[in-house]
Amino acid sequence: MVGGQIRYSIPEEMKKGSVIGNVAQDLGLDLKRLRTGRARIVTGENIQYTELKTDKGILVVNERIDREQLCGDVTPCSFSFEVILENPIELHRITVEVLDINDHAPVFPNKDKAISFEISESVAVGVQFPLQSAEDLDVGQNTLQDYVLSPNDNFILKQHANPDGSKYVEMVLQKPLDREQRPNLSLKLIAVDGGTPQRSGTVNIDITVLDANDNIPVFNQSVYKASVVENTAKGTSIITVNATDADSGSNGLIAYSLSNMKGSAADIFTVNENTGAIFVSGQIDYEKDRKYEVRVEAKDQGGLTGTSKVILEVIDVNDNAPVINIMSFSSPLSEDARPGTTIAVFNVKDADSEKNGQIKCSVDGKLPFKIESSLTDYYNLVSDQYFDRESVSEYNITITATDFGSPPLSTSTKLHLKISDINDNAPLFDKTLYSAYVTENNSPGISIFAVSARDSDWNQNARISYLLEDTQVSGSPVSTYVSLNSETGVLSAVRSFDYEQIKQLQLVVKAQDGGSPPLSSNVTVKVMIQDQNDNPPQVLYPVQTGGSLVAEMVPRSADVGYLVTKVVAVDVDSGQNAWLSYKLQKATDRALFEVGLQNGEIRTIRQVTDKDAVKQRLTVIVEDNGQPSRSATVIVNVAVADSFPEVLSEFTDSTHDKEYNDNLTFYLVLALAVVSFLFITCLVVIISVKIYRWRQSRILYHSSLPVIPYYPPRYSDTLGTGTLQHVYNYEVCRTTDSRKSDCKFGRAGSQNVLIMDPSSTGTMQRIQSEKSILDEPDSPLEVS
Repeated sequence: MVGGQIRYSIPEEMKKGSVIGNVAQDLGLDLKRLRTGRARIVTGENIQYTELKTDKGILVVNERIDREQLCGDVTPCSFSFEVILENPIELHRITVEVLDINDHAPVFPNKDKAISFEISESVAVGVQFPLQSAEDLDVGQNTLQDYVLSPNDNFILKQHANPDGSKYVEMVLQKPLDREQRPNLSLKLIAVDGGTPQRSGTVNIDITVLDANDNIPVFNQSVYKASVVENTAKGTSIITVNATDADSGSNGLIAYSLSNMKGSAADIFTVNENTGAIFVSGQIDYEKDRKYEVRVEAKDQGGLTGTSKVILEVIDVNDNAPVINIMSFSSPLSEDARPGTTIAVFNVKDADSEKNGQIKCSVDGKLPFKIESSLTDYYNLVSDQYFDRESVSEYNITITATDFGSPPLSTSTKLHLKISDINDNAPLFDKTLYSAYVTENNSPGISIFAVSARDSDWNQNARISYLLEDTQVSGSPVSTYVSLNSETGVLSAVRSFDYEQIKQLQLVVKAQDGGSPPLSSNVTVKVMIQDQNDNPPQVLYPVQTGGSLVAEMVPRSADVGYLVTKVVAVDVDSGQNAWLSYKLQKATDRALFEVGLQNGEIRTIRQVTDKDAVKQRLTVIVEDNGQPSRSATVIVNVAVADSFPEVLSEFTDSTHDKEYNDNLTFYLVLALAVVSFLFITCLVVIISVKIYRWRQSRILYHSSLPVIPYYPPRYSDTLGTGTLQHVYNYEVCRTTDSRKSDCKFGRAGSQNVLIMDPSSTGTMQRIQSEKSILDEPDSPLEVS
């Protein structure tokens, strides 16, 4: 903070707008600095006498300056104010001295009322008669300089000086009065000042000559001194004056009065006219007047008057608390402000004097601030340490000013300081590694996980955006697998995942704030793909053939536990979804074979006998442990025989029977379907014709139109094709064991066909695009 002082001298009563001085030139400031610093005048007075023209840098008169109103009789007369600039803060004090001009003439208190005297003719030569003193508000040479009494034969004028430099006059009798010659005298008292041009004031003096009273009242002291404490209650006695008169009777009776009271003393003090006791009648304020001088008159009934001076010293009491005025306050304050930064400039004044007016300032509480003294009565509130908005975002500062009086008085003012944020905190994640889980075969766009970071900063500096770092997953950008919402941090799947192809994704998420420059932090997210039971078991052995039957041979001498074969299957899923169990679903003879639940081994559970059929058919179901479970079915043909020719003959016969039965069943089903279709078609046609003829008869019954026979189209045979106009295909499926046939109507057009096995076995299989399985499938492998 820079401080400077300037002093100017100007005469009072200058016109508004008159130039006092060039502030910018005298302070060494350029005009741009005055404008950018928002230069302004700060004064604690109600009236702002001056105005700063920042565009010209000059100080001009803003209000009429009356020196007498401003300072009274105090010389020299001046007033001070401060010019404050901001960014950076500068404070300069300017003092303007106001010079007196002769703009006031001497004035008597009661100029319109004559000064009256009743003087006895017996008064001796040399008796003094005090006269009213005139007041001249000007000072120096312009104030009251001399008194002049109009010419007369009896009185001359004698002037005296008060300790404060003012004058008072007495009229002195130089020639005895003669009531018989002149019972009344009229004189003029003229008060003259020393100004140019000279000014004067006049008051009339009326003298009534009385009969003999030749002794005047005499005070026992020419000067009385006393002290009075300010704020003394009204009616309190301060001092008692005493005067005596050597006359007797009515000429010896004295009445006391106060005269020649300057300023406001007439409203503050009164005297008991009988006792001479002086009382307080008004408010005594040390800050307005520190001393009072009053003149006490003792007047007898003969008109003789004696005078004495009473000097009253006012004792100050601590009755004024300090007054705090905030001149400048910077809020908000950046949190990176260095210690010693000026936050506020304030002025403290106490109208009391000495210790009662001495002030100490402090900051309440343990706050990081201190107060430094600047110019007189000016203080700076400065920071005492670095700030951290994330710890404390605002301060309630209480500044207390306390005087040294007894008891001390204090005043407090509060400042609310806000700390503005800087981007000094990067976003932080709760963890360094996040794990998320998503089930395979998910829908694209599904939310997988949400990351969340927090930033201790505020507003834009705490606004977090989430970004997906550009990494590779199996040679492809990670953005082809997942997407990240930049505002919410929600991680979503872009595609449907397959656990069997990819089991986990590892990606890096960056959280970046909106500060300048931005701060960021990264976190790793592992997305675990969870397996679903979406793959059925696959049978590896026995190998299924498309055109021939493969059988496992079991000798008739096989004992209990004989290993016939082993069903081997795998499941590409994982965990429980890949745990396989084997069960025997169907068998020609359930009492002969069993399947190991865990290993799929087919073993005999009893001794093979000659009664057992050569051809044994086992249906084994392989089931996983998923929820819901999936399964595959495999058919195992077992031949119970000791030689291969025996097995060959058995399976050949069976094949021919199967082919014959299959053909027979097929034709029966086809004939049944055709007959049923024709019957239903004929029934529908007949009913339609009946209804049509009935409606025609109703129309003809109510009209006279001729009847014309009508036959619906396609009713009669056309081109020898009958009434069946469309070709329908039928899918016929049958089993080799039950000799039963099932019919299934198909869609128009040929989609399913029956194909004879080109091999010698003549096995018939159904080839269908969806590979549907009937209750007892001929296919050797069924998957569910």
